[in-house]
This record gives sequence, structure tokens and C-alpha cells, in this order.
Amino acid sequence: MKLQEIRNIDIDGKKVFIRCDFNVPMDEYNNISDDRRIRSALNTIRYCIDRDCSIILASHFGRPTEPGEEKFSLKPIAKRLHTLLKQEIKMAKNVVQDDTLETAKNLQSGEILLLENLRYNPAEKANDEEFAKKLASMADIYINDAFGVSHRAHASVEAITKYFDKNHKAAGFLLAKEIKFFHKIIDNPKRPFVSIVGGSKVSGKLEVLHNLITKVDKILIGGGMAFTFLKALGHEIGNSLVEDDLMPEALKIMEEAKELGVKVYLPVDIVVAEAFDPEAIAKHVTIQEIPKNWMGLDIGPATAQLFRLALSDANTILWNGPMGVYEMEKFAKGSTRISNTVAQSFATTVVGGGDTADLVRVTGDEDDMTFISTGCGASLELIEGKVLPGVKALIIEE
Repeated sequence: MKLQEIRNIDIDGKKVFIRCDFNVPMDEYNNISDDRRIRSALNTIRYCIDRDCSIILASHFGRPTEPGEEKFSLKPIAKRLHTLLKQEIKMAKNVVQDDTLETAKNLQSGEILLLENLRYNPAEKANDEEFAKKLASMADIYINDAFGVSHRAHASVEAITKYFDKNHKAAGFLLAKEIKFFHKIIDNPKRPFVSIVGGSKVSGKLEVLHNLITKVDKILIGGGMAFTFLKALGHEIGNSLVEDDLMPEALKIMEEAKELGVKVYLPVDIVVAEAFDPEAIAKHVTIQEIPKNWMGLDIGPATAQLFRLALSDANTILWNGPMGVYEMEKFAKGSTRISNTVAQSFATTVVGGGDTADLVRVTGDEDDMTFISTGCGASLELIEGKVLPGVKALIIEE
């Protein structure tokens, strides 16, 4: 699969519409707590500035329920862009109303206009072609640099591509890098190839597990999803998170792995608590001794050591999903140990998913990872072997 990339099309002096992913975390005071997604878009933006383009930036932010909901405004994003790029950012008051279209029309070379939250308009999520046509009318060139939403068939991601031919639409540097990296490690990894899969539910990662089993040498399962596997194997899991209807599927995955010679590692000890509460009484038990009314909220030290040994000979590590409720300090030790282990590895290490990316930032291991993806759902769908809607229109050669 070959993507049309921004470096291979003529953008000099053109008006460029860049779909970014500025859906960044905010603290309680509406301050950006992690601007990695904004910084990740700078290469593409600066490339356009250097070629005398006038630039329209567009992104969603959060899940607004009504147009203009202030807490979902992109104004804080505009401020951070101003700081990072050291130039004025024109902030649109809306998305496609007449005054914004007029501002876009009069944009001069080197100027940047940031549209308001795309999801202020319900037509964005509806993949509405009329809305997409208005977005497209602002520019000569369309660039998708929003890997994190490229699995969504939304107007600014999918429908908009219908209004640009192959010489006027392309992938930005970030999107191209993400796609290439995932295809390389999934299709041609250096072995042994080990995947760590965590997070809360099996349901969101079933297809991922089925696809990974055919590609990896080992798979380490932690987080809340591990309890569905443990219960399927006959263990008492107390009040731990479980998806009973997926237990047959969990057994099928383990059977399939066995047939393929893929080693599956599950927790051997757990940190349990009386309630889902940072102040709850907690203790460390083996998986054979989980009390009936307690719940597992983290992997234990023996599991962390087991996983460390399983990772010791890896040449490629793909990690998606934390090992426990890392947001609560009491239940973050398992995830922190795995983060440290992956960071210290000599393998090519790829971190996918927002929670996992946030975790390695908190543990201070961010700089020691080979690659950190900016998208969770998109990375999972790539691992499943799917072609993302936002990428399909940019493919120029299979």
C-alpha cells in the first residue's frame, strides 16, 4: 500500500486545509495537560508555512452536545499553537458560517486560521457531504494529518476527500509515519515479536487478539480484560470486571494460540481491593485466592516479573492498554513496572492507545519508547488489518 504524501504534491503558495487531531487532555482549570498531539502536527504545519501556503487547521475536541459549548472550544488550542509556532493564529468563531468562509478566502501566504470545534456541527459525525463540500471550498489542497480519527468516516476525514483529486490531497507527515510504522511491525517484525494487551474490556479488542495471534510469538494479557480469560479457565475472580458472554471467545483465542505455537501469558497474582476506590483496603493475592467480594485492580509483582522475563528476548514489542487502574496511585505499580521494562528493552517498542501513551508519559518513560502512536481506535483497527476510511482515499498504489 502506497500513500499519497504531502512531500510528493505541489503545495507551493496554495491554500491548504489540514485535518489535525487536537483532541488533547485538559485539567479541571481548562489548561492543556499534555500537548503531544499538537506538537505532533507541527512538522506538517511548518512544511506548509515554508512553502508560502495559507493554512486552515481543523479538529474536533471532546464530545460537545450542543453548538458553541464553551468548554469544548478550541481557543486553548489556538493559544498553545501561538506559543509553539511563535506566530498569530486567527481563531474562527464557528466552523463553516459565512464569516469564517470569508476569512478563509482572504487568508494570505503564511497566515493560519484555526476553525472552531468541528463537532459543534452535527454534520461532521454524520459524514454529511454538503458540510464536507463547504469545508473543501476553503482550500486548494486537503491534508489529513489526524491519525487518531482516521478510523472514523466523518465529514472532515472521509467525505471531504471526494472534492479533491489525487494530486490535491495527501497524508501529512504524522499520518504517513503512523501508517508506515504499524504496517512495518505488523507485516514484517523483527522476532521474537511480543504483544502486551491490557485495558478494561475484551470486547473492544477481540479482532485485535485474533489478528495478533497469527503474527506474534508471545502475547501478554493484563488489565481488566484478563479476568474474562481467568474466569473462563475456572478461576474465582470475585467482583472483578468480566464479560461472561465472551468467555467462550477467550477460550477460543487461547486454543487458537496453542495451535499456532503462540505463548499466552496471563496474570499469576493480583492486587485486589474491597471497592473501586483509591482509599479502599487493598492486598496482594495469587489468582487462586481472590476473595469472592473483592475486585482485581492491578497485576501483582510476580506477574510483573513473569512479564519481564517473557519480554527479555523480544526484538519487537507492541503495547496497547495498561495493566491496571493506573490513574489511582495504589493500583499503578503493575503498569509502571511494565512501562519501565518496555522502556529498558533493546527491542523496537511501539505504544498504541491514549491511556498507554498517557501512562508512559506519567512514568517518565516516554523518551525511551521507539514510537508512541497518537491514536487508540485507529491503531487497533490497523492491527485488525482494516483499511481506515480516512486513509483509503489517499492510497495511490496497492
